[in-house]
Amino acid sequence: MGVERQSLMPREKLLLSGPQALSAAELIAVLLGSGVQGHSVHVASRALLELVHGDLSVLSSIPPLGMTEVPGIGRAKALQLSAALELGRRRQMTTQPNDHYIRSSHDVFNRFAIRLSDLGHEEFWLLLLRRSNAIIAEVRVSQGGLTGTVADPKLIFSKALAMRAAGVIAVHNHPSGNVRPSQSDRKLTKNLQWAGEMLDCPLLDHLIVSRNLYFSFADEGEL
Repeated sequence: MGVERQSLMPREKLLLSGPQALSAAELIAVLLGSGVQGHSVHVASRALLELVHGDLSVLSSIPPLGMTEVPGIGRAKALQLSAALELGRRRQMTTQPNDHYIRSSHDVFNRFAIRLSDLGHEEFWLLLLRRSNAIIAEVRVSQGGLTGTVADPKLIFSKALAMRAAGVIAVHNHPSGNVRPSQSDRKLTKNLQWAGEMLDCPLLDHLIVSRNLYFSFADEGEL
């Protein structure tokens, strides 16, 4: 009876005081619901946080099967937790200022950091702009593995021309957190720059983003 009451304490606390009153471990325990035989849900939630040193951003990037490595967290509970973390990430995206103009590389970073920083693979996106730097569209061009993604200049500029963009900004993430461009990143940027000049649809910038950092080819004088 005492164990059952202990397992309900975070839920009771949530009902009485709201989610803000709960610690991260208690919130995870509520999401997990109950432990499995031989493993308390409270111990499992604390172990999960210890795995990522308390960093919820890191926890968001762990795939569900990775969470099952923690004793007491099965596949179903890992999926529940992963879904809840993704909802939180999307809520954060929708509450950002909805500015439809790009004024600096930081504006681009703010639009893509949350979307890309927790991914375990690379994605390549295109920001299509009018002459006023108003945003026409954000288009995902490709997604790849841990170490790279393929971005075809022909595909990129076919999308830009189809939407009558006056300029483009390329954005991709480095899951490693290191935003320094590779040789292939530099080669791709030069190819996109050349193609943009030929088609009168210039490449205005190319950003490499991670959780808290970004590299801008334009800011660094490489465009």
